[in-house]
Amino acid sequence: MLAEIRHDPTALITGATGRLGTLLRAAWPATTGPRPLWLARREPADILWSPGGALPPNLPPCDTVIALWGQVTGTPEDLSANVALVQHGAELARACGARRMLHLSSAAVYGPGTTLTEADPPQPANAYGQAKLAMEAAVRALPPGETRHCCLRLANVVGADSLASALRAADGAVSLDRFADDTGPLRSYIAPGDLAQVLCALSELSPDRLPDVLNVTAPAPVPMESLARAAGRPLIWRKAPENAVQAVTLDGTSLAALLPFLYLKQTAQQMIDDWHSLEMAA
Repeated sequence: MLAEIRHDPTALITGATGRLGTLLRAAWPATTGPRPLWLARREPADILWSPGGALPPNLPPCDTVIALWGQVTGTPEDLSANVALVQHGAELARACGARRMLHLSSAAVYGPGTTLTEADPPQPANAYGQAKLAMEAAVRALPPGETRHCCLRLANVVGADSLASALRAADGAVSLDRFADDTGPLRSYIAPGDLAQVLCALSELSPDRLPDVLNVTAPAPVPMESLARAAGRPLIWRKAPENAVQAVTLDGTSLAALLPFLYLKQTAQQMIDDWHSLEMAA
């Protein structure tokens, strides 16, 4: 009888000190899923490392690498860092013997649209979306190896998106664009605690079942107005400029088929409550 092949259940996670990394550190399951090993340029982190430098000494074996890091604002030149990070992440994955690597892309690669699937052609409407699409191309261009690479087209994460600072303010109002139909922006979202569950589950999935790209989203989109009201924030409406994008929503069918055992929060109130609980724990 052949001996069972065992793999180290550790997940090396980059970007530990970013807004998203901070929430995920608080949300990561303590008793199930892979053991997290957090990497960042500065404390708090298990491993300190700056991309481009010599790889960390004595890097432990890890079954999965999850790349949270990335540049979300700045000039196109600043945003090009997202492409450079692909190679650094691949080097980490090779060094620790990872069987899979999850790269965080974004719904922004699609541009405007509703119920967008992984088969829909990306048409990014801004520099950030263009940078993430270039990042995906860099992942596809990696030479074949032992690591399976998957790009996660991530919905907005409650508490880590552009709305978060306004929702976090104790007495601030939330300003939203109002479109011709008298409604505000509609987006796909996911609660941060749910994202931690998704990443854990994908880290335990057989690498050959991982697709090249995967939408990561709650089953139903959420109006930004609903999030603001769930957080108890007053609203200030402004006329939407001509270039404003009213709707970007993702189809999560592929994710549900891969991970049918996960229940993902769907309402604005559930998502806000999840975020607030993690803010208190972080």
